[in-house]
Amino acid sequence: MKRTTSNSARAARIRRRRRKKIIKTVFLLLLMILLAGGGGYLVYTLNMGALSEPSEPFSSSMEFAGSDISVGQKRAKSFAADLCVVESDVPLESASLESGQTGLLLDLSNKSVLYSSGAYNRVYPASITKIMTAMLALKYGNLDETVTITQENVTLEEGSQVCGFQAGDKLTLNQLLHCLLVYSGNDAASAIAEYVGGSTSNFVDMMNSYAAKLGCTGTHFTNPHGLQDENHYTTPYDIYLMLKEAYKYPEFTEITQLASYTVEYTRADGSQMVTYLDATDHYLTGEASTPRDVTILGGKTGTTSEAGNCLALLSQNAYGDAFVSIVMGASTKELLYQQMSSLLENINRTA
Repeated sequence: MKRTTSNSARAARIRRRRRKKIIKTVFLLLLMILLAGGGGYLVYTLNMGALSEPSEPFSSSMEFAGSDISVGQKRAKSFAADLCVVESDVPLESASLESGQTGLLLDLSNKSVLYSSGAYNRVYPASITKIMTAMLALKYGNLDETVTITQENVTLEEGSQVCGFQAGDKLTLNQLLHCLLVYSGNDAASAIAEYVGGSTSNFVDMMNSYAAKLGCTGTHFTNPHGLQDENHYTTPYDIYLMLKEAYKYPEFTEITQLASYTVEYTRADGSQMVTYLDATDHYLTGEASTPRDVTILGGKTGTTSEAGNCLALLSQNAYGDAFVSIVMGASTKELLYQQMSSLLENINRTA
């Protein structure tokens, strides 16, 4: 009887041990399944759900919401922040430009467009080119340095606007800059180009490089003065970009506000020469009158048979706000100033 009881107890203990082993085994299997499933889910999550088709296509605007997507866009936003942005033609009731002409009236203080006609149309700039020539002279030249006129500087096309220099004449860069901007002398432009660039061709490369840096996407220069060349062109908007940059140089506006300039220099033979030069801007010489309370801060004229009569101005209204106004392609000088005045008479209405 005792042996039977002992055998029964032993069998019960064996069964209990087996049950514990089974339970442990099942528990371990469940734990392994859970760990495997969790690991797979973690891999799936880290791979952005790459193991299945995405429920929505990738959207950069969602991924980078509230931030700039690229360095290029950051630069573009920064560059445009200080500009008047012209998206299309903007009419102005008083503007009197004719069909085929282009022009702009931009409020620099408020970054607004008051008038636009063909802002991105390709045009010949004529002597408005000299805005760029002047900026490079101011940026890279020494105004007190003496420049000797070469034969290349005075060998220009017949009828070209010149100051009358001869090879061997000596002037300072400052004097040449005045002759360039006041009288629009093409011989002065050529001399500046050769001095600053080392050669005219190198200077032209500098002009195109600086234009690109300013964002002038519709401009290509082939010379420093603006004499006609089919590959020498710009747009009204690019002229605005150049004139806006020139405004940063105090010497530019100081010179371009002058009604005349007297240049005294030394001839090649050692004699002294004195030449009186009138400004080409009729507002400055009194041949045309600006609208009331408009002050001319500077600018540049340009005239060739292909370009017509052109004028790009920096001006200021009675409240001290600055404006850029551009008229390209007028058939006569008289019409040019009538058209420019039709734009300028609006700048005091915006205050």
